[in-house]
Amino acid sequence: MSLQLITSSTSTLSAKPASIKRTLVAAITAATLVAAANASAQTLRFAHVDPDDWTTSKKGAAGHVFKNLVEAETDLTVELYPAGSLGGEVELIEGAQDGTISIAMVSGSYANFCPAVAVTDIPYTFPSAPVAWQVMDGEFGTALAEHCLQQTGLRTLAYGETGFRHFTNSVRPIHSPEDMRGLKFRVQTIPLYLELVRGLGAEPQGISWGEVPTALATGVVDGQENPISVIYGNNFYEFQDYLTLDRHVYGVDHLLINDDIFQSLSDEEQAAVKRAAVVAGTTGRAIQQFNSAEGIAKLEAAGMEITQPTAEQMEAFREAAQPRVQAYLRDELGDDAEWIDRLSSAVDEASARF
Repeated sequence: MSLQLITSSTSTLSAKPASIKRTLVAAITAATLVAAANASAQTLRFAHVDPDDWTTSKKGAAGHVFKNLVEAETDLTVELYPAGSLGGEVELIEGAQDGTISIAMVSGSYANFCPAVAVTDIPYTFPSAPVAWQVMDGEFGTALAEHCLQQTGLRTLAYGETGFRHFTNSVRPIHSPEDMRGLKFRVQTIPLYLELVRGLGAEPQGISWGEVPTALATGVVDGQENPISVIYGNNFYEFQDYLTLDRHVYGVDHLLINDDIFQSLSDEEQAAVKRAAVVAGTTGRAIQQFNSAEGIAKLEAAGMEITQPTAEQMEAFREAAQPRVQAYLRDELGDDAEWIDRLSSAVDEASARF
């Protein structure tokens, strides 16, 4: 719109203020309509902390899948920011909330913003990955997503996974909680993980990630816990002789979008974004499962002794750790503690199908 419409001579401004006011309103309205018309051409900034790799990085692969599908089906542009280039997970979530980041794919840190998310980290809750998928993609995951949307302003587009976590150590094979006694394990400095290890009779040590290799090599700690892909990718087999496949925590990835940005998209764009997110989350799960299966074989070839607890032994682990962690979470969550029971019911229902 020409500026002449709103920058007439002084005499005109004084003579016809009502006319000028209408012209200003028309100009602003036109600019608003132009901005709305251009919304479909906007850029979505997708950030995560994993490497930018199709074959070994679950979030990296998910990001590329999302980008390719969205750009193929819409006029939207997707910019990828991998490897923590825009910050750690907390910073990414904050960025998604204020809109400087459109989409963040994050894991456990989301519980800092939506506390009910922490219930998915209750130890020995998910007996298998298929059960976890059924639960997170079903009514429970949908309800949790809506709950967190109301608390954070972030819409959960889909779920992925960081995989099951397992214990390694350099002292002895672990078949039961009794074998954990007296051992020191490095864990994340998260109360839930500290309570988990204490419940199993071992001593948790909160050590920063960058210091873990040195702590293992020098015997500051006897062991640590992580998904298979992390154990192999960081060469922990050089310091650890024993791996116990106890699957104590199943890590969930959350693919989140700023809801104001999502609502600014057309119906067709929203549908394409949701479809792409589900495929991206599924791709991340597949990459993680492949890396875990391959990693077990590689760790065994590298000399680690691998223990798979029996069903009875797994029940002993669950009975030792779960009540302590649940009690802690019930105190922390307050009214949101209902999510503990909702998850338990959903897992029971899904488990009956396998």
